[in-house]
Amino acid sequence: MTIVPITSPDLDAAEVSWFSALCSDDYQFLGVPDGALRSSFAHCRDIVLEAEKQGFRNILCPSSYQVGQDTLSFVAGMAPLTSNINMLAAVRCGEMQPIMLARTIATLDHMLEGRLTVNIISSDFPGEKAESNFRYQRSREVVEILKQAWSQDEITYKGEVYNFEGLTTNPARPYQQNGGPLLYFGGYSPAALDLCGQHCDVYLMWPEPKDQIAERMKAVHAVAEKYDRTLNYGLRVHMIVRDTEAEAREYADYIVSKLDDEYGKLIRDRAHDSSSLGVSHQARARELADQFGYVEPHLWTGVGRARSGCGAALVGSADQVLSEIEAYQKMGIRAFIFSGYPHIDECIHFGEKVLPHLKTCSLPHVYGRVPASAPETPLGVGERV
Repeated sequence: MTIVPITSPDLDAAEVSWFSALCSDDYQFLGVPDGALRSSFAHCRDIVLEAEKQGFRNILCPSSYQVGQDTLSFVAGMAPLTSNINMLAAVRCGEMQPIMLARTIATLDHMLEGRLTVNIISSDFPGEKAESNFRYQRSREVVEILKQAWSQDEITYKGEVYNFEGLTTNPARPYQQNGGPLLYFGGYSPAALDLCGQHCDVYLMWPEPKDQIAERMKAVHAVAEKYDRTLNYGLRVHMIVRDTEAEAREYADYIVSKLDDEYGKLIRDRAHDSSSLGVSHQARARELADQFGYVEPHLWTGVGRARSGCGAALVGSADQVLSEIEAYQKMGIRAFIFSGYPHIDECIHFGEKVLPHLKTCSLPHVYGRVPASAPETPLGVGERV
């Protein structure tokens, strides 16, 4: 039985995703910049293509102002280069006028023929510091406008941040039907949970001890229940998998062997989410860890010494990592976003050692969002307007 009721309780598969390092986040040694692993289009493209080759079903394309790439531009560039893998595009709400964002997402969804998913982000813009409730109110209005654009003939919206009257949705109708692209969301504050509980489809969590993840799921479900909704749940965690546990632990030590902790703190602090409640939970996990950085037998917090956000890795043999994933599935997690350092090498390790033993799925297909053929929209095969 799952920790809380979920949208897909009978699903015997999981959406297993990888991560493309668009935001200067690929290393051989954590905290030691390597020009060969810079966030160029060529390198990030190769991460996506390797993930697709290995059989991952989705890939997170993050958003940041760090030296790297614009997320939606990258997703557009990858559309004609891929054919099976979904793209989870991180969208920081408010960066783009909502109607134009709706059109951009619809365009990308048509380019990908329904392989687009959206990660809703509410962190500060570069160069500004906004009050948390305002940021989440802005995100709420963006999401509500997107939903109108994807499900109605016109948009009329009166909010605290945005106001639109009688605008046609023809240019913003996506390829996916029955609600448009799925919305993934992560956040810890009450305002974040309320937005997710009312409007989003998959609640993403960062790695913590399992009892804390269970409490997080209960808190989110309590909010969703107020809106007569259920959610699916996802876990974003790094991976270090080898033939034996000893080899995996040795590699974990290896990737931090050249890390200067002061420089690692600078890396953490430059991220726009560095002071968020979620990041503080990751820091707390590091504080609770043993002298080797393990807060659970296979959950290693060393990654967080040089990274804001997701700061822990599952470390172990293929069988041990597989058992951990199965335990999370029993809790009710139906989406996983994995990564590792360097991202292409670890993608291959996981793809060869663990992924063949997992039953995977595409959540947009599970939700019935992807039509069998081009939809009757102005950008599909519908009436031209």
